[in-house]
Amino acid sequence: MKSREEMLEPFDNKYALFGLFFAFGNQLQMAGDSFYEDITCKQFFLLICLNLFQEESPTIKELSGVMGCSHQNVKQMALKLEKKGFIRMEADAGDRRKVRIYKTEKLDEYAKKNVDKEDGFMKYFFEGISDEEISGTYKVMNKLEDNLENIRRKMNEYNRGL
Repeated sequence: MKSREEMLEPFDNKYALFGLFFAFGNQLQMAGDSFYEDITCKQFFLLICLNLFQEESPTIKELSGVMGCSHQNVKQMALKLEKKGFIRMEADAGDRRKVRIYKTEKLDEYAKKNVDKEDGFMKYFFEGISDEEISGTYKVMNKLEDNLENIRRKMNEYNRGL
Protein backbone atom coordinates (compact mmCIF):
# COMPACT_ATOMS: atom_id res chain seq x y z
CA MET A 1 0.00 0.00 0.00
CA LYS A 2 1.18 3.51 -0.81
CA SER A 3 2.17 5.89 1.95
CA ARG A 4 -0.02 8.92 2.54
CA GLU A 5 2.74 11.08 1.08
CA GLU A 6 2.70 9.03 -2.13
CA MET A 7 -1.09 9.18 -2.32
CA LEU A 8 -1.06 12.97 -1.96
CA GLU A 9 1.73 13.49 -4.50
CA PRO A 10 -0.58 14.12 -7.51
CA PHE A 11 -2.59 16.76 -5.62
CA ASP A 12 -1.89 20.47 -5.49
CA ASN A 13 -0.03 21.19 -2.24
CA LYS A 14 -2.79 23.53 -1.05
CA TYR A 15 -5.40 20.75 -1.23
CA ALA A 16 -3.06 18.21 0.31
CA LEU A 17 -2.22 20.59 3.15
CA PHE A 18 -5.90 21.31 3.74
CA GLY A 19 -6.53 17.57 4.21
CA LEU A 20 -3.44 17.16 6.36
CA PHE A 21 -4.79 19.73 8.83
CA PHE A 22 -7.65 17.35 9.64
CA ALA A 23 -5.40 14.30 9.89
CA PHE A 24 -2.95 16.27 12.02
CA GLY A 25 -5.73 17.39 14.35
CA ASN A 26 -6.82 13.78 14.82
CA GLN A 27 -3.27 12.60 15.52
CA LEU A 28 -2.63 15.46 17.94
CA GLN A 29 -5.82 14.67 19.82
CA MET A 30 -4.97 10.95 20.04
CA ALA A 31 -1.45 11.69 21.31
CA GLY A 32 -2.76 14.27 23.76
CA ASP A 33 -5.55 12.02 25.03
CA SER A 34 -3.01 9.32 25.85
CA PHE A 35 -0.75 11.85 27.61
CA TYR A 36 -2.91 12.56 30.66
CA GLU A 37 -4.93 10.08 32.68
CA ASP A 38 -7.42 12.59 34.11
CA ILE A 39 -8.16 14.97 31.24
CA THR A 40 -8.53 14.98 27.47
CA CYS A 41 -6.34 16.91 25.06
CA LYS A 42 -9.11 19.46 24.47
CA GLN A 43 -9.61 19.92 28.20
CA PHE A 44 -5.85 20.45 28.52
CA PHE A 45 -6.06 23.10 25.78
CA LEU A 46 -8.81 24.86 27.73
CA LEU A 47 -6.56 24.91 30.80
CA ILE A 48 -3.65 26.32 28.76
CA CYS A 49 -5.90 29.05 27.36
CA LEU A 50 -7.15 29.82 30.86
CA ASN A 51 -3.55 30.73 31.77
CA LEU A 52 -3.50 33.40 29.05
CA PHE A 53 -5.84 35.55 31.12
CA GLN A 54 -3.54 37.12 33.70
CA GLU A 55 -5.55 40.12 34.91
CA GLU A 56 -9.04 38.68 35.26
CA SER A 57 -10.49 35.20 35.00
CA PRO A 58 -12.23 34.85 31.63
CA THR A 59 -15.87 34.38 30.86
CA ILE A 60 -16.92 31.34 28.88
CA LYS A 61 -17.41 33.62 25.87
CA GLU A 62 -13.91 35.09 26.17
CA LEU A 63 -12.37 31.65 26.53
CA SER A 64 -14.32 30.29 23.55
CA GLY A 65 -12.98 33.17 21.43
CA VAL A 66 -9.37 32.33 22.29
CA MET A 67 -9.92 28.60 21.80
CA GLY A 68 -11.78 28.91 18.51
CA CYS A 69 -14.63 26.76 19.88
CA SER A 70 -18.31 27.38 20.38
CA HIS A 71 -19.59 28.73 23.68
CA GLN A 72 -21.46 25.45 24.21
CA ASN A 73 -18.35 23.28 23.64
CA VAL A 74 -16.32 25.33 26.11
CA LYS A 75 -19.13 25.20 28.65
CA GLN A 76 -19.36 21.39 28.38
CA MET A 77 -15.60 20.98 28.80
CA ALA A 78 -15.61 23.43 31.71
CA LEU A 79 -18.41 21.54 33.45
CA LYS A 80 -16.36 18.33 33.24
CA LEU A 81 -13.23 20.07 34.52
CA GLU A 82 -15.23 21.62 37.35
CA LYS A 83 -16.56 18.20 38.31
CA LYS A 84 -12.95 16.98 38.51
CA GLY A 85 -12.01 19.95 40.71
CA PHE A 86 -9.60 21.68 38.29
CA ILE A 87 -11.68 24.84 37.86
CA ARG A 88 -14.71 26.52 39.34
CA MET A 89 -17.35 28.51 37.54
CA GLU A 90 -19.11 31.49 39.09
CA ALA A 91 -21.47 34.17 37.88
CA ASP A 92 -19.73 37.48 37.21
CA ALA A 93 -20.17 39.96 40.06
CA GLY A 94 -21.08 42.81 37.69
CA ASP A 95 -23.23 40.87 35.23
CA ARG A 96 -24.90 37.71 36.53
CA ARG A 97 -25.52 36.51 32.94
CA LYS A 98 -21.78 35.99 32.44
CA VAL A 99 -20.01 32.97 33.89
CA ARG A 100 -16.33 33.30 34.80
CA ILE A 101 -13.91 30.39 35.00
CA TYR A 102 -11.38 30.27 37.85
CA LYS A 103 -8.38 28.01 38.41
CA THR A 104 -8.26 25.95 41.60
CA GLU A 105 -5.42 24.82 43.85
CA LYS A 106 -5.91 21.33 42.48
CA LEU A 107 -5.09 22.64 39.00
CA ASP A 108 -1.95 24.38 40.26
CA GLU A 109 -0.80 21.17 41.96
CA TYR A 110 -1.62 19.13 38.85
CA ALA A 111 0.39 21.52 36.67
CA LYS A 112 3.42 21.35 38.98
CA LYS A 113 3.23 17.56 39.04
CA ASN A 114 3.19 17.32 35.23
CA VAL A 115 5.62 20.08 34.19
CA ASP A 116 8.49 17.69 33.35
CA LYS A 117 6.18 15.39 31.42
CA GLU A 118 4.81 18.36 29.43
CA ASP A 119 8.32 19.63 28.69
CA GLY A 120 9.26 16.17 27.42
CA PHE A 121 6.21 16.05 25.17
CA MET A 122 7.06 19.44 23.66
CA LYS A 123 10.68 18.39 23.16
CA TYR A 124 9.66 15.28 21.22
CA PHE A 125 6.86 17.07 19.38
CA PHE A 126 9.26 19.64 17.90
CA GLU A 127 12.27 17.32 17.55
CA GLY A 128 14.18 17.93 14.32
CA ILE A 129 12.44 21.25 13.66
CA SER A 130 14.51 24.42 13.86
CA ASP A 131 13.44 27.59 15.66
CA GLU A 132 13.38 29.26 12.24
CA GLU A 133 10.96 26.63 10.88
CA ILE A 134 8.76 26.97 13.96
CA SER A 135 8.70 30.76 13.58
CA GLY A 136 7.80 30.50 9.89
CA THR A 137 5.05 27.98 10.59
CA TYR A 138 3.67 30.21 13.34
CA LYS A 139 3.45 33.15 10.92
CA VAL A 140 1.72 31.06 8.26
CA MET A 141 -0.76 29.63 10.77
CA ASN A 142 -1.66 33.15 11.92
CA LYS A 143 -2.30 34.20 8.31
CA LEU A 144 -4.45 31.11 7.74
CA GLU A 145 -6.41 31.92 10.91
CA ASP A 146 -7.02 35.47 9.62
CA ASN A 147 -8.21 33.99 6.32
CA LEU A 148 -10.62 31.68 8.15
CA GLU A 149 -12.05 34.64 10.04
CA ASN A 150 -12.56 36.46 6.72
CA ILE A 151 -14.29 33.38 5.28
CA ARG A 152 -16.62 33.17 8.30
CA ARG A 153 -17.47 36.86 8.02
CA LYS A 154 -18.13 36.63 4.28
CA MET A 155 -20.26 33.50 4.69
CA ASN A 156 -22.30 35.20 7.43
CA GLU A 157 -22.88 38.19 5.13
CA TYR A 158 -23.78 35.89 2.25
CA ASN A 159 -26.19 33.86 4.38
CA ARG A 160 -27.89 37.06 5.57
CA GLY A 161 -28.29 38.17 1.95
CA LEU A 162 -25.90 41.12 2.11
